[in-house]
Amino acid sequence: MDEERLWEMLESHRYKIVRSVCPSRLTPYLRQAKVLGQLDEEEVLHSPQFTNSAMRAGHMLDLLKSRGKNGALAFLESLKLHNPSIYTLVTGLEPSMDLNNFSGLIESSQLTECLAKAVASLQEELSWEKRQKLFLLQHCRQLKESKARLEAQAESLRGIEAECNRMKRELSTHFHEALKLKDELYSLSLRYSSALQEKDLVMTRCQRLQEEIYLIKQELQRARATSCERERPLRVTGDLQPLGEKLLRGEDKKVTSLVELETFSLVQEDSLEQNSEEALDSKRDELLDRMHSLRERAAMAEGQCKQYWEEKEHTLMECQKVQMECELYKEKICAFQVQVAELQKERDQAYIARDTAQLEISQSLLEKDSLRRKVFELTDQICELRKQAGPGEQGPRRKQRLVRMYAICPKDDSQESLMSVSEVQLWSNSSTESSRELAGSFQPGSPVPPCTMCSVPIRRRPAQRISSRITTVAFQANSLLEQISIIGGNQTGIFIHQVTPGSMADEMALSPGHQIVVVDYGVMEPGFKAFLEEATLEEALWVLERVNGFCCLSVRPNMEGYKKLLSDLNSKLVTSGDSFYIRANLSLEQRAGGELPVRCHDILHVTDTMCQGRWGACLVNPYSMKDMDAGTIPNYSQAQRQLITLIQELAQQSMAARKAACGGQPKLVCIVGTDKSKINPLWSSMDCATCDPCVLDGPRVSLQARNSIALMPYLLVKPRKPARARPVLLVPTLLGKSLADKLCLAKGFEKCPAQSGDAIQEKDPSNSSFRSLLQALEMLMEKNTHCLLDVGLESIQGLVAMEIYPIILLVTVGEKNAKKLRKVLQRLRVTEEQLLDCARREEPQLEAVPCLYSTISPSTWSDTDALVGYIRRAVADEQKKVVWLKQEPH
Repeated sequence: MDEERLWEMLESHRYKIVRSVCPSRLTPYLRQAKVLGQLDEEEVLHSPQFTNSAMRAGHMLDLLKSRGKNGALAFLESLKLHNPSIYTLVTGLEPSMDLNNFSGLIESSQLTECLAKAVASLQEELSWEKRQKLFLLQHCRQLKESKARLEAQAESLRGIEAECNRMKRELSTHFHEALKLKDELYSLSLRYSSALQEKDLVMTRCQRLQEEIYLIKQELQRARATSCERERPLRVTGDLQPLGEKLLRGEDKKVTSLVELETFSLVQEDSLEQNSEEALDSKRDELLDRMHSLRERAAMAEGQCKQYWEEKEHTLMECQKVQMECELYKEKICAFQVQVAELQKERDQAYIARDTAQLEISQSLLEKDSLRRKVFELTDQICELRKQAGPGEQGPRRKQRLVRMYAICPKDDSQESLMSVSEVQLWSNSSTESSRELAGSFQPGSPVPPCTMCSVPIRRRPAQRISSRITTVAFQANSLLEQISIIGGNQTGIFIHQVTPGSMADEMALSPGHQIVVVDYGVMEPGFKAFLEEATLEEALWVLERVNGFCCLSVRPNMEGYKKLLSDLNSKLVTSGDSFYIRANLSLEQRAGGELPVRCHDILHVTDTMCQGRWGACLVNPYSMKDMDAGTIPNYSQAQRQLITLIQELAQQSMAARKAACGGQPKLVCIVGTDKSKINPLWSSMDCATCDPCVLDGPRVSLQARNSIALMPYLLVKPRKPARARPVLLVPTLLGKSLADKLCLAKGFEKCPAQSGDAIQEKDPSNSSFRSLLQALEMLMEKNTHCLLDVGLESIQGLVAMEIYPIILLVTVGEKNAKKLRKVLQRLRVTEEQLLDCARREEPQLEAVPCLYSTISPSTWSDTDALVGYIRRAVADEQKKVVWLKQEPH
């Protein structure tokens, strides 16, 4: 066929082609046929102008039409491979896979590869359709079951409706009965009114009779009065009297009979009326109660019917949600199982490392026992040399003043000088030998005491004077804390507060007001030399508690500082001499009164390290550094145990619980590790249980005071108040690039020059890019403009070294809220999986940066514009806050 005929066939079926063809499946074949290029494919598949598949297919046809006959032939061949039904519709021929029927646009090898890919894609579609069929069958079975349940519910509702109709019929019959009773009541009321009229007639007749009786009595009285005047015979009077009495009796009987008749009729009518009223009231009340009960049952039936329909719709929606979440849970469970396998491998390695460490500790203990025996032998030799050197000195021992103690050569006597030199040589040789033999026992991974140690042997004498008015006192300090008591802390220093009279410390002229600078216990414990000038009270007590034998104390008089500390303690301005700032790496709940609730990343001001076995601390205001709520928090070892327990609980939680807690719940734990070869100032709280159990009955305590766990519940921090505006860094950096473009549209935000990360990492002042970067940053900060950095997290250390403290904002991105950033990701040509992978990779790196960071939770924004607005407000708020930097260990 010619070109016009081919395109006429295609254009006649253009509507069906663009509706049923998927361009992403046809473009690989068209590219191999060389009728479409890479740019054409990108334009068809990823151009933002085409919002649906039909528009993309139409644009693809337009491009192929510009390619002429080859475009039409290649398009028909791709339809033969991927859409056989459309090919048959357009050409009227059945698709055939014979190589002879294909045009020569593609070589045979490439055509075979395309055919294999087409078969594979068709197989995938077939498998997907089978899975979809199984899913639909299962869904159909579930719908049938729900239909059966609903039919049963409908049957029960029909029964309830029939019962309701029956009750309505009964109600109508009762209503008719009530009407009949009402008619009877009306007739009774008519009879009652007629009876009342008869009663009135009887009463009037009775009154007339009484009037007649009264008149008769008056006539009788007049007759009696006239009888005397006429002098009638007594017989006539006697005849009239009984006659009148008979008449009166007869009238009285009539009256009484009428009254009785009236009374009887009234009582009868009242009783009849009362009985009829009571019967009507009782029947009416029964009917009303029954009507109310029937109406209530009908309303309940209608409510249950509506509730069942709503439950049906709700269960259908939940079923769909559960099916979608089940697939997600399967993928997450697989990833979780892989992580568990890796954790098991790490646990096995940790067990092996623990066994090797225990073996090394046992070997070091055996070596210490041998060295202890050598020390005792050398002590005996020293005693014998003292006896030989000074046999005449047997007088009583006097208490010496601290200021006038033995110097390097205290006397000119040659005998005393020889004794001192030999004694110093013996002590130095023993210290050197013991320190060399035990140098291998303290490996980099071994625990270390919580204060700064030094394994270099020193020359010890009973007293030695050094610079800065520091005096060294050497004596037998058995149970040193029973001889002296101390107060103070890292801010004021450690002072001697009380000295037991008659003790060795009292004989060596130690008194209240002396500040302890150095504790050297290297003779009994090689390598034990603690500097207490910046030690906390808890650390100093831990060190002095382990001194139980010959030691050297370096002290200096500081009465002014001691008196000031006592006055502050007495006036309750302070509770101890401790004062330092820490950052919490875990959340602490308030379990009892006086405890301070702490959230992860809160800044705390510790003011007392010996507050009832805990630390006394205050929350710090992030804007003014003032102390706010006060209370107690666990000390370092207690918080470390809580941190390990919390990590174990989080590891045992299910995936569903983590997903539910991921959206709104605040961060509970921040895992921070440290190199055990470095000494952190916070390693100052030790339990008594950390002593070596093999030597508890010996004269000394082991220095193995810390386990092999390197998790840090607290970090030591220090404040900084920058005078200029701080630059801003958005994490994840993949998302920060797009957000920086939108922030620059508003006033007050500008981007930093390009390639700034390499210049910061080099930190070479002679580098031109480094100088230009510094000038640009200083210019933007002096203008009080928010500078947006385009660097990695590895460059933060270099910025802090240049005293530039960036604001780090972490945008928490999850699987749910990543969908809100689709437009931004399309503009960057980045998928959601790449963004999530970048966020997971960079979030652990934030714990290693020297300055703190802020988090933007997903609940604070709904789209990109809301996120940009929240970032502006967060940056303005962070500029007002104090900067907290991680303090490097000593």
